[in-house]
Amino acid sequence: MLKGLTTVRFHTADLAGAKRWYTELLGIEPYFDRAEYAEFRVGDYQHELGLLDSRYVRDLGSHGRPDPGPSGTVVYWHVDDIRTTLDRLLTMGAKEHEPLREFGEGFVGASVVDPFGNILGIMENQHYLDVLNARGEA
Repeated sequence: MLKGLTTVRFHTADLAGAKRWYTELLGIEPYFDRAEYAEFRVGDYQHELGLLDSRYVRDLGSHGRPDPGPSGTVVYWHVDDIRTTLDRLLTMGAKEHEPLREFGEGFVGASVVDPFGNILGIMENQHYLDVLNARGEA
């Protein structure tokens, strides 16, 4: 069911500093750069490394709760059908962490907390499909 890594998201209280640090480490500028989020494409499969200003973390999944619950890195796995996969996870006892939402055209994702307290991200990710197509693997 999990097809492959799409995006690893790190949270940071110093987004500008993190962008500089990762730009230097990776030797490339972020391809996507907004005030609250930046993203790099790295490695042989051009996996996405995202940096999210931690001030926005609570807005993504807390739904007004005083304790936002699990936090930290969210790894998104490509899936073929986001809604079916999300329904299956919830049926299996996972709890919604971040609601289903569109990140941008061709990118729809959500995350859940599994019954063991781990955050699992799922995403329909056009970039993942584009890489497969370019390699003749789709």
